[in-house]
Amino acid sequence: MQYTLLAKDKNSEARCGVLTTAHGEIHTPVFMPVGTVGSVKAVHMRELKEDIRAEIILGNTYHLYLRPGTEILQAAGGLHRFNGWDRPILTDSGGFQVFSLTGTGRKITEEGVTFRSHIDGSKHLFTPENVMDIQRKIGADIVMAFDECPPGTSDYNYARHSLGLTQRWLERCVARFDETAPLYGYEQNLFPIVQGCTYRDLREKAAEHAVSLNRAGYAIGGLAVGEPAEVMYEMIDVVEPFAPADKPRYLMGVGTPSNIIEAVSRGVDFFDCVMPSRNGRHGKLFTWEGTVNIMNEKYITDDRPISESCNCPVCRNHSRAYLRHLFKADEVLALRLAVLHNLWFYNELMAKIREALDDGTFADFREKYSGNLEKRA
Repeated sequence: MQYTLLAKDKNSEARCGVLTTAHGEIHTPVFMPVGTVGSVKAVHMRELKEDIRAEIILGNTYHLYLRPGTEILQAAGGLHRFNGWDRPILTDSGGFQVFSLTGTGRKITEEGVTFRSHIDGSKHLFTPENVMDIQRKIGADIVMAFDECPPGTSDYNYARHSLGLTQRWLERCVARFDETAPLYGYEQNLFPIVQGCTYRDLREKAAEHAVSLNRAGYAIGGLAVGEPAEVMYEMIDVVEPFAPADKPRYLMGVGTPSNIIEAVSRGVDFFDCVMPSRNGRHGKLFTWEGTVNIMNEKYITDDRPISESCNCPVCRNHSRAYLRHLFKADEVLALRLAVLHNLWFYNELMAKIREALDDGTFADFREKYSGNLEKRA
């Protein structure tokens, strides 16, 4: 895996580049559609490639481990062959999902985490070692370390204890990953996750430790979990000086279009979030003019596209009135069209950010759109 820097903004830490993987190139900054169980909800792989033009998608270790299970994935030759996606894949370690299972008998020890499946209540154990083994069997190009995800409201003592556990688990992840080989004949790469809640000294300690392990890239986790956006940006600023310039940085689970623009200005390269697909399934649509709630009665006879500045397949072929009708009729096509539009918009957002970085106009782009794209159109 090789990251090549192509352009750097003179007014901020923003940059664009290209990451070369075994399954193709990823042009950064990039947004990764979330394909939790091996599919992006309501979207076909052909649409992801040809319409949305996604270069990488995200899968989730917790969900894929429980269903369909690693035996089935390994028998198929890995997730790429199982779901028919021939471009890069990143898998989250499942840590966030496991630690979200509060009230289900979840137990954290030095060894790992014991939890019960949300599907059938069966009991399971995740350790740094077996999470690496599971991700080898899934076969993603980029795999994430197993970490503890403390609540965003954690006090300092808990956050410090949690970070210590995450760092010890990270060292075990690295050891296990390095002593095992890819199963399907192509390179995989492990990204550490920098935790530390909203405490500057813990974030610095976490970043320094992660970088000392000399991996192919680094992630920032534990943000966008309820803290104010300004605090999230502050934590990115704390971590950024530690991040090597020749390796990609990934901000996990973020976010709104404005969050993405602001994080790009702070040197972040990779993003993922369920927001475009989840909001789309509820009729909330992103446009360059602001957000559209397609369920609003004012669109009942509106024959305009969702956005007249959008060139996605939905806006080229359908009206607001028609899409509203589909939602009101509980027609499944409504979900497909809305998600397709939102993911197309997010990909277009990243393309325009890269274009602005390439031609030196990112500062103007940021001033025009940051803080405005979430306003109602």
